[in-house]
Amino acid sequence: MINLQNLDFRYRKGKNLFEDLNLQLRSGNIYGLLGKNGAGKTTLLRLINGFLFPTKGTVDVLGFDATDRHPEMLADVCYVQEEPYIPDLSIIAYLYTYAPFYPGFDFDQFFSLITEFGLEGHLKMEKLSFGQKKKVMLSFALASNARIVILDEPTNGLDIPSKSQFRKLITEAMLDDRIVIISTHQVRDMVNLIDPILILEEGKIIFHYSLEEIANALYFEVHHSITEPANVIYSERISGGYLSIRENTDGLHSNVDVEVLFNAILMKKDLITGILEKSKSQIKQS
Repeated sequence: MINLQNLDFRYRKGKNLFEDLNLQLRSGNIYGLLGKNGAGKTTLLRLINGFLFPTKGTVDVLGFDATDRHPEMLADVCYVQEEPYIPDLSIIAYLYTYAPFYPGFDFDQFFSLITEFGLEGHLKMEKLSFGQKKKVMLSFALASNARIVILDEPTNGLDIPSKSQFRKLITEAMLDDRIVIISTHQVRDMVNLIDPILILEEGKIIFHYSLEEIANALYFEVHHSITEPANVIYSERISGGYLSIRENTDGLHSNVDVEVLFNAILMKKDLITGILEKSKSQIKQS
């Protein structure tokens, strides 16, 4: 549904942010886009949405060239920016102004979502807190029934109960013909939600694997010890000990700690991706 081929991009008079980038995203997945500040996550999202034009290469979205911003494509792409523009309207006025751009918009679902978030349609958007505005925009995106939903730092401004609600609502709204892309620094907010994992570094996708592939290849383990564990790929200090990653040579199952994985990838990308590729090859042969 989304296909980026041989993509180059640079801002005016700047160096290339992306160079010969290739990426395919398929329906039925909630992609987690991770990366350090300045890695190009928001730029990549804006290229997919057609807000920015590549210097070279193509961005195909639902069979359309994203740079054309064809109305039929835009009716199936809903993008919630990290700090979205909020007009001085009531929630219900905002709804009836912008919902017509999405032919499949579900009004009943929208009202159900904002109610679950503790909001009412008569409230003025400008008077809402940042977190409340985010709740309105997230409710709108899910109710749009767009086949591609792009969320840039969606949990910024949400309190802990609202983050839990967000995970629940995203899961319930996921359909086989839908792609959700979540760009975030708040990795722990996305536990058991994002899958596959994409990691962007210096304008390149350096990691693109599913949770199943990661769990097959790597074993995540807590060590209740003051001594750093030996014979592991990566470890980091946590309260009461260490959390480590080692190669999963025993076919055991462990929960993938995406935050620890991200830190490990930044330090030992080649070693970890090599283990993952070896594991994938072995599974194919078995």
